[in-house]
Order: sequence, then C-alpha cells, then structure tokens
Amino acid sequence: MREENGLLNRKKALRRLEDQVIWDVIIIGGGATGLGVAVDAASRGYETLLLEQSDFAKGTSSRSTKLVHGGVRYLAQGNIKLVYDALRERGILMKNAPHIVKKQAFIIPCYSLWDKIKYLTGLKLYDWLSGRFSFGRSRYISKNKMAGIMPGIRQEKLVGGIEYYDGQFDDARLAVNLAETSVANGGVVINYCKVNRVLNENGKVCGVVATDVETGRTYQLQSKTVINATGVFVDDILCLDTPGKKPIVRPSQGVHLVFDKSFLNSEAALMIPETADGRVLFAVPWHDHVLVGTTDTPLDKHTLEPKALETEISFILKTVQQYFSKPVTRKDVLSVFAGLRPLAAPQKETDSTKEISRDHKLMVSPSGLITITGGKWTTYRQMAEVTVNKAIEVGHLKKVACKTAALSIHGSATITHNCDYSIAVYGSDYNKIEALANEDGSLNNKILEDFPYTWANVIWAVRHEMARTVEDVLARRLRLLFLDARAALKAAPVVADLMAGELEKDVEWKKKQLESFRLLAANYLLETDRKMAIHKN
Repeated sequence: MREENGLLNRKKALRRLEDQVIWDVIIIGGGATGLGVAVDAASRGYETLLLEQSDFAKGTSSRSTKLVHGGVRYLAQGNIKLVYDALRERGILMKNAPHIVKKQAFIIPCYSLWDKIKYLTGLKLYDWLSGRFSFGRSRYISKNKMAGIMPGIRQEKLVGGIEYYDGQFDDARLAVNLAETSVANGGVVINYCKVNRVLNENGKVCGVVATDVETGRTYQLQSKTVINATGVFVDDILCLDTPGKKPIVRPSQGVHLVFDKSFLNSEAALMIPETADGRVLFAVPWHDHVLVGTTDTPLDKHTLEPKALETEISFILKTVQQYFSKPVTRKDVLSVFAGLRPLAAPQKETDSTKEISRDHKLMVSPSGLITITGGKWTTYRQMAEVTVNKAIEVGHLKKVACKTAALSIHGSATITHNCDYSIAVYGSDYNKIEALANEDGSLNNKILEDFPYTWANVIWAVRHEMARTVEDVLARRLRLLFLDARAALKAAPVVADLMAGELEKDVEWKKKQLESFRLLAANYLLETDRKMAIHKN
C-alpha cells in the first residue's frame, strides 16, 4: 500500500504491523544507511519495513559537517576508489535532490608558494576524478582577490588561495525525505519503535520483536531478511543475534561549533587542509550561520546523545583563531554538537582513527542477519544498493534491478522563490506548507522573530513528518537547536503548545517535554551556559 504523496503517518504505519504479513525486508535503524536501504528495497517492489528506536537521524546522521563530497583528505591518503565512488554519488544525489543539495565553493588559504603548488595539483586530480559529475573546476586565487571573496580570513603572510567545488546539504532534512520516498514507493517506516529481539528458526533469522516506545505494545514481525543498519549500535543488534559477538565497530567522535555568519563573512567555505594533529577542518556557511568542524576522537562507548569533550572544543577554537581575522572566543559559540562515526574496528590495537577504515563494511552472520556499517552520507545510496543486492541473495527474493540512481527523492524541486535556504530545503512541500498557513493566518507567525521558521512548519512536521517530540521539531525537522541552542530554548514553549494541540496532549505532557528539552539543549551549550540552563527554574 503506497501512502499518497509519501507523507508520513505514524498511526497508519503502526496499523500495518498488525497485518499478518511476511516482510521481504526488515531494516533496523533509521539513519542515512537504513533509510537508504528502505528507499532501495521499496522502489524495487519488496515488502519493506524500517524500525527506528528513536527519531529518524537522531544519531550520527543529523550531526555531520553537512558536506556531500568526495573527501579531499582521502585523496591525500591515496584512497582513490573511495574518492571516485563518492564523487559519482555526489553528482547523483544533486540530480535526485536538488532542493537539498547545492554546489558550494571552498577555499584553501595558501601561506606559502609550496602550499599553492601542492593543493592546486591535488585538486586538479580531484577535478579529473569527478568527470561528468563535476561541480566546477578548481583555480588559483590571488591574495588581492581573496580579500574580496573571503574578507574574514587572516591576511598576514597570505599569498593567495585555491578554490574548488563540492556539495552541501541538510542531513536531517534529507533523512526525512528518504523516509517519505520509501513510503511513496510502498515501504513502511516507523520511528520510536525499538527492536528487542531477533527471531530465529532452525538457526536462521526470520524476523524481529519490536516495541512501540510510546504505547509499550509489542509486535512479533516475520521477515525473509533482516538488515542491521544501526550505525554505532550495530554491535548491540549483533549480540541479540549472537551473544558475546566480538565488536565490529569502533566509534569515533566528531564535534562541531556554530557561530554567527560574520566570522567567515563569505559565501565560500573555508577548508583548513592540515591542523595541528594532521587532519582537516571546515568552516562552512550553513542556514545563515557558520558551522566549524570536525574533530576525530576515538571512543570506547556509544550513546544516542554524545557530548563534546572540552579538549575538542578548545582544539577547534584554537585552530580557527589562526585563520579568522575576527577574534573568536567561547562566548561566540552559539551551539556545539557531537556525533559518533561507526568506523570499522581495526584488527590490531590502536588509538588512532587514521588506522580505521572510512569505507563501508557489509557482512552476513551465520544466521543470515545482514549488517551494513561504516561509510558516509555521500555514499548512502551506493551502500544501500549493495545491501539490498545481498538481501536478494540471502532471502532468495525475486531479482529486481536497483532503481535509485535515477529515482527522485521526495520534495525534489528547485524553489524559485527568493527564500532562505532553511525554507528552500522543503522543495515541492514548500507550496503545501504555504497553503496550510493560508488556511489559518495565525500559522504565518514565526516561532522566533530572527529565524524563518513559522508555526506552519511545526504543524507540518507533526502532521506529515512523524515529529513526536519538541526535540524532533527543533533539532531535526527545523535545525534551530543545532544553529543556536539559546534560541531553541526560547522557542520550545511555542513549539510545545502547537504540538500539544496537534497530538491532543495535556499540560503534563507539555511540562515533561519542556523539561526534557531543557536538559537536552544544555548539552549544546558551553559549560557556563550549560549550568545556567540546567539549574534554571
């Protein structure tokens, strides 16, 4: 059963769980990889169900550097195939989701003649590898022109810069659109539905047991194949299948800081090619702010809500201070967020994430449980394709060719209105939200004066995008928590009121939601502001 226009409806999705159907594919995990698999499988005509324990893209998939890219630093490491595949996927994604993905100019500042030669040579190879999917050719920019293009950059000893092109996107928005695309093709996706057990018959996986987190109702679901696409949580699911299973993932934490756009003062993004620890750092214009990151810190544990370490915050601040002409201090940080990368665990003991593969890993357990992990947002479609191909083999499904290379993603349209990127990312849904607001003039009210989001955006998120909590709206349907945590705290009461009306919730629900969001938002503030937020009455 295809849902009209691909809009998400949680009640209808849960009713599908009551049908005595044997699914072709059950996917555990609603991040980039799981949602990509749900789109691929549903578009091939398979009975497809995706279950997510929290909200779509709650974890790593909403906490990226917002880049659709080949990976310049992987080129420097000699991983040509990874870069080539990613550049191809970058082009496909921009074609299929032009409302979310846009071309972005990046500039590498050069402070020596050797920098100029080294980076320009490397980026010419990057251009060549992109082939017909090129976003634009790299070029050298003189010091004088640099002052006009990126006036926020430090001028002392600057000899010029190298400009190249990559892609930028909104990760959580793409995740929601992938869920909608799967539904439009006959798939079923449900958030806040946790898998507790993997069913096994005669030594082979035959389904899962899952619980609706909101009601506590448990469902026993049969399936020809089960796919574990839970990111940093893949080992948890593997242990449900095989208790005591050796971990295959080593989490690595990446932290980002968000500033006012005046610190970069440019439409181009800054790429710092070599930090003190030999990595790269980006400062990217995003939703009318500047997002700076990321770090790469190996961890021994995983969590749905990771916290930035003080060493990571200090590292980013210290690094950008060397490049921004405007002084940067802790008080300038509007939001800080951390995400965990599910990197394939190394075979030997190491504390360096440089030793850990950035490519994806696909494996099949003796029981037939399929696990896909690693990779990155840019290559989600390719990862999904190989995963579904493996599911066809494992589950003896009817062979159907992959269709996603030419499949438009929900919302696929370029907005011609002169509107903020935060609104343009809705694509073809933009007009529907406008129509909703026209039905009730009050929905044109902004949730905060200095941001483009309106009451209509909140109502739309609840009615048609499966938003269930204040966090779902302010963190992922809108991006306010990631852009300015203090502003998100101010907006929370309005959002809670609007959601309570839509979901038919009482005053106690609103109170719990606001308290929960206040504690969550404190993690997106630096230490002083965090303590104030937690202890605020």
